[in-house]
This record gives sequence, structure tokens and C-alpha cells, in this order.
Amino acid sequence: MEYQHIRTELADNILTVTLNRPDRMNAFTLRMKDELVHVFGEADRDNQVRAVVVTGAGRAFCAGMEMQPEDGGHVFGYDDAEGEEPPVGTIRDSGGEVSLAIFNCRKPVIGALNGAAVGVGITMTLPMDFRLAAEGAKIGFVFTQRGLTPEACSTWFLPRAVGMQKALEWVYSGDIFLAEEGLEAGLFRSLHGKEEVLDAALALARKLIAKSSPVSVALAKQMLWRNPTFDHPMQAHAVESRMIYRANEFWDGKDGFTAFLEKRDPVFDTDLNHVPAEFNFWPEPPLK
Repeated sequence: MEYQHIRTELADNILTVTLNRPDRMNAFTLRMKDELVHVFGEADRDNQVRAVVVTGAGRAFCAGMEMQPEDGGHVFGYDDAEGEEPPVGTIRDSGGEVSLAIFNCRKPVIGALNGAAVGVGITMTLPMDFRLAAEGAKIGFVFTQRGLTPEACSTWFLPRAVGMQKALEWVYSGDIFLAEEGLEAGLFRSLHGKEEVLDAALALARKLIAKSSPVSVALAKQMLWRNPTFDHPMQAHAVESRMIYRANEFWDGKDGFTAFLEKRDPVFDTDLNHVPAEFNFWPEPPLK
């Protein structure tokens, strides 16, 4: 796929994805949605990619949905020109498609928010594993002030990140707040000078992949995101019991303990694409 609204760079096993519409403050388009869904699918399959960092070109990270689409169509991607509601089964929230692509990517994903992130510009970062932001960056879940409702799976992710009280406050009011408030609430891992955010995110990515098994990280990512939604810890115990057995017997754990005893670096050579991407204890519900 030829990218027009993003650009990518792979170096040292870290894929940097840059939202690339600086003249429009990287406003989110349906083309950008397609490109992001594609790039995260490719990153998931590419063994050369160990981590993904997402940032923005210019002075903003993402100013939200582009309200003046180039093709003149509906900003949300469906046609209601005749005033008729399309069949519900055909409607897909574009931000949600991106969030699910990020969620399904088995590599660590880090957001380097170099400036303002509003609307879908912030909600699409919620499934990222870490978010670093520029000091003083303006953040806003502004949907109620536009007569809209939250999207991009944010009603699932946001309360998990910051707790229900803060999520309700930000969403109900729709007010803009500074990154410093987001840091205090747990939305961001850390704040940095505007010119240092990307470097800090890349440094974190290098730390995450330096000594870790790609397979172990991929499985741990799924376990940490999915297991907390179980009703009882016994369900997590069942998952962990099966995973640690498989990792030790069939995947990178085969050499992990041996290398430790022999005081050498382990050889992690399991192809992630040979490890199941889906397991029956995490069924994915159909879209209805």
C-alpha cells in the first residue's frame, strides 16, 4: 500500500509511524485510517519489527477528525445524503478500526504525542501500551461539545487507563486540558520537551526489546490487556498455566533457562508467525 497521510521508517527493529498532514495538524482522514490499519497489520506480521512508535509531523500530534474531506463525502465515511440511516451492520467507526488494529498488534506500541491530541487524535492512542506527551500539549475528549459520542473503543479503554471518575469528567465536559493533568491521572507515562518526546519514546522502545523474547512480549501483552476482564482469577490462572507451559516447551523458553544456567545470552529464534495469534480463552465477539 502506498502511504499518503502517514510515513514510516524502520531502524533498529523499531518502526516509527508518523501522521503526516502537518498543514492540517495531522487531522484524521479515512485515508489515514486505512493506512494505519494496514501498517499495524503489516507490523504485526513482520519479524523485523519489534516495537512501533507513533508520532505526528509538525506542531501537533492529531487535531481530530478532518471536517473538510477532500472528496466531499461524509466525514465519518457513510452516505446519508438522502436522509436515510444506513443498515447498522454496515457502519464501522473509523477510529475504532484503528484502535482494534493497534490492540491486535502483538508488538509494543508507544505513542509519542508531540503536540495537541483532540478527539480521535487522543482516543486512538488509548490502546497503545504507553503514551508519552509534550509538556503543555492540549488534550481533549471533545465529543459532547460537538453533539457526538465517544468512539475508537474509548469507552472501553479510557476508564481502564484513568479510572471511571476522571473518564466521566473529561468526557461529560468535553473540555480541553493540558498534558500535565493527563500525567497526574495516569493517561501519560511521562512528559518531555516537545523536541524530546520522540527520542524518549524510541529510548523506551529500545529498552523494551533489548533483552526480551519477541514471543514472550507478544503473549504477555495479550495476557495483561485481556485477563483483567475475567470474572475470577482462576480464569487468569488457567491462561497463565497453559502459556508458561507452551512457552517453555515449544517457544523461546526452551533456551531461556539453559542460557541463564550457562551464563550466556539466550537465543530467541521462534518465529512469532508460528505462534497462534488467537486462543480459545479470548474469543473475539462478532460485530452485530
